[in-house]
Amino acid sequence: MSIAKKGCGLDRAQQPLYETKANLFKGLAHPFRVRILELLAATAEVSVAEMLADLQLEASHLSQHLSVLRRHRLVAAERRGSNVYYRLTSPNGAELLRAARHLLADLLDVEAAQQQQAGQLPDLPGSPSAPGRE
Repeated sequence: MSIAKKGCGLDRAQQPLYETKANLFKGLAHPFRVRILELLAATAEVSVAEMLADLQLEASHLSQHLSVLRRHRLVAAERRGSNVYYRLTSPNGAELLRAARHLLADLLDVEAAQQQQAGQLPDLPGSPSAPGRE
């Protein structure tokens, strides 16, 4: 029996939704894009000039990242005179960033606990001491 027939896979109707969701995460998959979204989550709007100053990026690189975020409909732009201002398209974008930050903290807590446990393992006979365990 196939996975789809067991109810564990994707049927043809669901596949486009999961592709859209995966593409959303692809849009988020760069440290500068995450930082851009954090800047926008902290205030109603941010100008390109302010982003350039904060991110220390070349204008062309910032433009590419903003283009990806626009393509995935995470941000919207508005030109006023010679300035362009960006904002999140949904307050849920800020909520997603908050949830990701909480998840990151949880993962780091687990990793720290595992590192502490690893540091408490007894030395093996005949092996040199691990750095910091002399």
